[in-house]
Amino acid sequence: MRAITGGDINYYFVCQRKLWLSTHQVRFEAENERVQLGSVLDQESYQREHHQRMIDGVVAIDFIQNWKIVHEVKQSRAIEKASEFQLKYYMYYLKKKGIAIDQGVLDYPKLKERIELQLTPEDELEIDQVLHAIKTIINQDEMPPRTKKNICRSCAYQEFCFS
Repeated sequence: MRAITGGDINYYFVCQRKLWLSTHQVRFEAENERVQLGSVLDQESYQREHHQRMIDGVVAIDFIQNWKIVHEVKQSRAIEKASEFQLKYYMYYLKKKGIAIDQGVLDYPKLKERIELQLTPEDELEIDQVLHAIKTIINQDEMPPRTKKNICRSCAYQEFCFS
């Protein structure tokens, strides 16, 4: 079984159907305009920082300061819980590798906002539960049913699910 990525954690909170499709190699994001804009935003924001640190092929950290503060750059706060847990998963993952992270920061450069996060013991328990749930979802033979959410309008899978 492949390792669970930060993207998987994000998709779990956004849409479990999207999680299943992505983990079964059905990917539409490369052509999606919002995803492309997010990549440009990530590359152009915080240019002095190191970008995209890939660790073990599992977590792709946008940038990290002094191996103490992990940053995740996002376009909007539309799916904030998913973004928060993606960032907390990075902190959790690094902690499991013996790298103590002091805090995480969600950066919203277009909004000129940032949210500072800590990884609590309660978060770690929830992440353990989420990891178990993700394994269950991706091992299902059939994809989960579609659910209609506001975020669906801008999803790369929107046409797949609703046409």
